[in-house]
Amino acid sequence: MSTTSEHSRGSVLVVDDEPTIGDVVSRYLQRAGYTTRLAPDGPSAVTAAASDRPDLVVLDLMLPGIDGLEVMRRIREQDRRRTPIILLTAKGEEHDRIVGLRLGADDYVVKPFSPAELVARVDAVLRRLDTTPEDEPPIELDGLRIDPVGRKVLAAGTEVQLTQREFDLLLFLARHPGRAFTRNQLMDRVWQYSFYTDTSTVTVHIRRLRAKIEPDPEQPRFIETVWGVGYRFATP
Repeated sequence: MSTTSEHSRGSVLVVDDEPTIGDVVSRYLQRAGYTTRLAPDGPSAVTAAASDRPDLVVLDLMLPGIDGLEVMRRIREQDRRRTPIILLTAKGEEHDRIVGLRLGADDYVVKPFSPAELVARVDAVLRRLDTTPEDEPPIELDGLRIDPVGRKVLAAGTEVQLTQREFDLLLFLARHPGRAFTRNQLMDRVWQYSFYTDTSTVTVHIRRLRAKIEPDPEQPRFIETVWGVGYRFATP
């Protein structure tokens, strides 16, 4: 089932097997101006993601039959656009949440959650897609090339596949070479949640970025750790 806003800000696929949660989330998103579609299980979510090509997916981890992590894998396999995904998790699912982030989830919300907070996070994820100036030149350093306009990253001449959140984090750091940022500052500036309290997601994203762009992730050249503070992008 899908509901279309007259002046849609974008389309969101909501995947949750609990009808009440799905309905509430959809209603709040519709009030915020989004077109929504509900999927009650994994197979229908994978089918809807392929046919509707939503701008964002809100995905519950605990689904019958095919769980959320498997749904996420299948969506990523068929999705060259790297559609952003926000996970809905329970408090006891920390391991699955971390696995989801490593698989490329852009954010997560822990149940029980405020629907208004979820809408704010959807806003923030989609807003980042429109914040790059049309003529911003690529950033280059020692074989690493970051193209803000094309949203592409080349490492040693090979294109690196990054999630939207990974790209945003890398671009933000690269725009401020030599400046150290705390995890809280990165949550505020990249995730755009000043109220976000769990900064472990920053650590997970930094680790994933290093694995993808660094010649030696154990001795990072580009993303440096500033002990007792946070992280910074290397200066030329």
